[in-house]
Formats: sequence, structure tokens, C-alpha cells
Amino acid sequence: MPALMTIAAATSLGAVQVAFAADAWPSKPIRLVVPFSAGGANDLMARAAAEGASKALGQPIIVDNKPGAGTTLGADVVAKSAPDGYTFLVSAAGVISNGMIKKTMPYKDEALVPVAMIGLAPSVIVVPADAPYDNLKDFIAASRKTPNGFHWSTAGTGSTPHFVEGLLETKYGAKLDVVPYKSGSESITAVLGSQVEATSEASIVVLPYLKSGKLKALADTWTQRISAYPDLKTATEQGFPDIKIAHWAGVHAPRGTPDAILDKMAAAVDTAMKNATAVERLKGMGIEPIGGTRASFVKFVSEERARLGSVVKATGMKED
Repeated sequence: MPALMTIAAATSLGAVQVAFAADAWPSKPIRLVVPFSAGGANDLMARAAAEGASKALGQPIIVDNKPGAGTTLGADVVAKSAPDGYTFLVSAAGVISNGMIKKTMPYKDEALVPVAMIGLAPSVIVVPADAPYDNLKDFIAASRKTPNGFHWSTAGTGSTPHFVEGLLETKYGAKLDVVPYKSGSESITAVLGSQVEATSEASIVVLPYLKSGKLKALADTWTQRISAYPDLKTATEQGFPDIKIAHWAGVHAPRGTPDAILDKMAAAVDTAMKNATAVERLKGMGIEPIGGTRASFVKFVSEERARLGSVVKATGMKED
């Protein structure tokens, strides 16, 4: 009996210590690792979230850019960090798809847990300004009539444009040949120079080219129209409901971080994404702020894993 009482007392003490740690959190600056270079869509979303969440939590949130290896470099840092609530990852689709397509991974998928959704930049299917088609249906039909199909540029294996291409081929019979580039900017340059017939890229990247008339948009690949470009129809509106892909940013944490801390962080990010100034600024750039609860982001990640996994399986997508 005394032994049982000792175990019970120890368990109770551990629970109290965890609760106390969560109540006291945060008591020092928080590190937010962004696995992308500064200036891109994910970095901009991260900084907006960091600014607003910092005010809500009463502690600085320091953005630490660690790009490389398709987001794996930065994700590995967070996966191997102490689960104390002072290191978080700005996650993207790669945190889900990398384990599906890479030969080796430095960490296990389960080492990171979803915390909060920040926002997303819908992917936009674009073609040269003088392309002879104005919608997704005509583009797909034209690709089928071309003997060798159309060339489609991507930002590399497993990038968002690669998944859009996979859906167009496997779900709707488009005839496309992938041409991988090192970055989204190089992929867009290839379309501008008519070296390839099409690609898709984040709204924040392509909007300046659309507004200047240098590129033509065929479809928004998310479920809602882009606030900064509302005349562009979604793929779903054009009869292609399986085309549901976006450049999203969320927050993940090392597994083992106390639930109370994760809930606090999720609430702080949600507050940040509902700030009127941040919303106006992000929407003006083509980014849609989202926020929400931790549970809603967990659900989103689960659905995204199933959706991307089906594309990987259907296409045999693998990193060389």
C-alpha cells in the first residue's frame, strides 16, 4: 500500500508540475523556426502571426529563418528541440509530404504535432499572357490534343505545383510533362519566357504578373476566390472539385509539449489572424488569414495528409 501511495503521489506531483509550467508559460522569448527564406508567403504569414501572438502572450516571438532541404532542415531543428513550449515550427505541406516522397528523413513524422493554422495563399494556375485558352477546361483539352502534351514547370519534386500537376493528370486526364526548377521564381520565369506552357504558384507570387498583364490566370486551386483577385474562378467553380491545393502555413511543435501550452499558442495565433490590420495587409497581398482552434488545424492536417497521400500514390511521386 505505501508503494502504491508513493506512485500515486508522484503521478499527482507530475501533473501539478505540468499544470504549473503551462500556467507560467511563457516566461521568456519564444523561437519560431521558419524553414523558408525571408520574404516569401510563408515567411510573411509567420511574421504576421509572430507579431500578433507575441502581443497576446506578452513575450517576444523571434522568427528564425532556416531554409533548406524542402523545409526538412528547419523542421528537423524543431523536431529535436525540447518540448517546453519555447520552440515552434512554421509548417507547410512539406511537413506532411516529405516523409512520403523522400528516401530518408532525419526525423519521424510523429515527432511534430499540429498546433495552429496561420493562413494560406491559394495556388493559381497560370499560362503565358498570349496563350489561346482562358479557362481550365480549354487548357486540359488543348493539352490532350498536343502530341507530347504540355510542359509544366514546378519548384521541385513534392512542391505545391507538382501536386497540382498530379491532380490535373490523374483526376482529369490532362497531358502534362513536369519540368522541375529549383524555386518557384524560376518556375514562373519559365512560363513568362514561354519555355513551358503552364505552372501554378502562390497567389502572392503571381498577382503582380496578373495585374500587369504578363501572365494569364486560368484558375484558383483553393475552395474560395482570392480576396485580392475576386474575378478569378476557382477550379471547383469550373467543374474540377478535386483540385484543392494551397500554399498554407501553420504551426507545429515538438511532440510532448503540454496540451495546455499548445492550446494557448493556438489561441494566440487565432487572435493574431483576426487582427484587422493584419487581415487587411495579408489579404491585399493575396494571402488569406485563417487561424482557428487547435482541433480545427488537427483536422485540416489529417485531411491534407490523406489528400496529398492519394496524389503521391497515384503518380508514384518520389524524390530522385
